[in-house]
Amino acid sequence: MDEKIMNITLKKTKMSPRSKRAKRAVNEVREQVVRHMKAKEDDIWIDHRLNEALWSRGISKPPLRIKVKAVKFEDGLVEVSLPEDSTVEE
Repeated sequence: MDEKIMNITLKKTKMSPRSKRAKRAVNEVREQVVRHMKAKEDDIWIDHRLNEALWSRGISKPPLRIKVKAVKFEDGLVEVSLPEDSTVEE
């Protein structure tokens, strides 16, 4: 079992249209986890609390950066969630 805490800057979300920014933020988190945990995109599971944190200010104003905890299990599945001491920066 491999575990990492990552600070993800969501700067590509500002380039997407306002009506698609929160969805782009979720995809950007997924892309970063695939890159750093060496996993397949289908094997990423995003926790509902992390999803709610990304969507907390609505579809057009996701956070600029977020801290996540990624845990990779032996079967290749990666669970992405908020760490216990997490802060979402505006």
